[in-house]
Amino acid sequence: MVEDRSIGSRLFDAFNYIFLSLFAIVTILPFIYVVAGSLTAPEEMIMKKFVLFPTQFSLDGYRYIFSSNVILKSLGVTVFITIAGTLINLIFTCLMAYPLSRKDLDGRKPLMLMVIFSMLFSGGMIPTFLVVKTLGLLDTYWALLLPGAISAFNLIVLKNFFQQMPEGMEEAAKIDGCNDLRILWQIVIPLSLPAIATFSLFYAVGHWNSFFSAVLYINNDGMWPVQVWLRQIVILAQGGIGDSTAFDQNYIVPPAQIIKMAVIVVSTLPILCVYPFLQKHFAKGAMIGSVKG
Repeated sequence: MVEDRSIGSRLFDAFNYIFLSLFAIVTILPFIYVVAGSLTAPEEMIMKKFVLFPTQFSLDGYRYIFSSNVILKSLGVTVFITIAGTLINLIFTCLMAYPLSRKDLDGRKPLMLMVIFSMLFSGGMIPTFLVVKTLGLLDTYWALLLPGAISAFNLIVLKNFFQQMPEGMEEAAKIDGCNDLRILWQIVIPLSLPAIATFSLFYAVGHWNSFFSAVLYINNDGMWPVQVWLRQIVILAQGGIGDSTAFDQNYIVPPAQIIKMAVIVVSTLPILCVYPFLQKHFAKGAMIGSVKG
């Protein structure tokens, strides 16, 4: 028989529920404000400034954003960069993390010191640009995919994840005739799916949100990802200098605040829809490789 809980325990639980509920409301409030603002009529937004529950709905912000087919084309570019970039990141990260997780690897410590050094110091924007230019990668998607092919932080965590696997399992596979690549592909990676799913999300979000690399390395606006075009839209809405030739010149531009909020929704919603499919792996994959060096 379960004993009755004390008054102090019940009060503590009540306080936790109230505190967490208030925290959840504070956390979700900005998202509600952004979505509501993007759907608010321009007249109401000008009068109220702050709207959580619009009385007059309007899609003017979204109509302006999609008044040209360049946004749909740039969305396709971004999806391609996100998928291709994430695959490249995972392949290179796994191929480097696995050998570094083996204690019998010659030169393992110097290689790890180089990886850690790259976390603390980088060449900088101009040297990186010169390297990309010298390699002939300007105005190609490779300029967006190759320079950041491996994240040092993700590499170290994934290396620790691989390092925790039983050595006897790999020794048994070698006795059966498996080489290192086959062990990695058929044994290590299937057992590491939670970690790989987590880093897939990290890499994908990074590629989706990236725009500065495209600004530096891509001069052809037909190859711009959606983030660059959305930045152009915000600049135009604020009366700044930008490329307005791609948009309908006869269209009445909504208030800048509505366009900003619509831009946030358009840029956030697609990648947000991916998260529920990886959420169950997220906590386990992020923590399991970070507790042991």
